[in-house]
Amino acid sequence: ADAARGGKLEKESCSTCHASRFNGDSNAIYLRKNRRVDSYSRLISQVKFCEANLGLTWFDDQIMDVVEHLNQSHYHFDNK
Repeated sequence: ADAARGGKLEKESCSTCHASRFNGDSNAIYLRKNRRVDSYSRLISQVKFCEANLGLTWFDDQIMDVVEHLNQSHYHFDNK
């Protein structure tokens, strides 16, 4: 997966929604103590959920690019 491409996709497609929910801080959703994502598989599921809810129609490789970006920048799950 291409984390750099995933970062661009996340910034273009996800940041606005996240910022609107967290007083302008789009990264706060990833840093909150009660976050839903607690495993690599859950991260994949959450990215797919958001992609579908926003009607983004990403390809599987784009979803995995975003997953890789988020894992490298926020989650740091070892068990892929």
